Amino acid sequence: MAARSQYEELARQLSAVGAVKRGLVRILPSECPGGTAGVLTLLAKYGEMRITRLAELLAVNMSVTSRHVTHAVESGWVERFPDPADKRSRILRLTPAGEELLDELTRRTTEMFAHNLIDWSDEEVGQLNTLLSRLRDSFSCRGSGGCTPGKHSGDCRAGHADDLHTRTPV
Repeated sequence: MAARSQYEELARQLSAVGAVKRGLVRILPSECPGGTAGVLTLLAKYGEMRITRLAELLAVNMSVTSRHVTHAVESGWVERFPDPADKRSRILRLTPAGEELLDELTRRTTEMFAHNLIDWSDEEVGQLNTLLSRLRDSFSCRGSGGCTPGKHSGDCRAGHADDLHTRTPV
């Protein structure tokens, strides 16, 4: 276990990551806020799904998820259609316009990181990706369901190693 001072420094460093997140938000087009970009990213990664699953993946409540989805639908980036298994429910799907926007957001994000991390080696960027993924796993896997990192149960739905390859602008 690390020394208390290392955890205190980690807390300071993670607070400073807010500047990186603000930079990511600034590169998003004004018509596509971060929450909407998150919806597009998850639909591209996981495919069609109900809004309840989307809320779970976003880790926000249904009313927040519903607002993001409504904006994406009204903008033509997501469509809703009846769930064949339960006609009362709706399935969400990324539209071609949503895929096109997500490609643009991914391009912008990649360019921003390439510009700001130009003096980092491929190995350093890879180490950062690995450590951030591990940090995310540690938090998602030690909730009330409690699982062991590296052994993903149903409670550990987010933060898997394959999430490193998510096309995510936020």
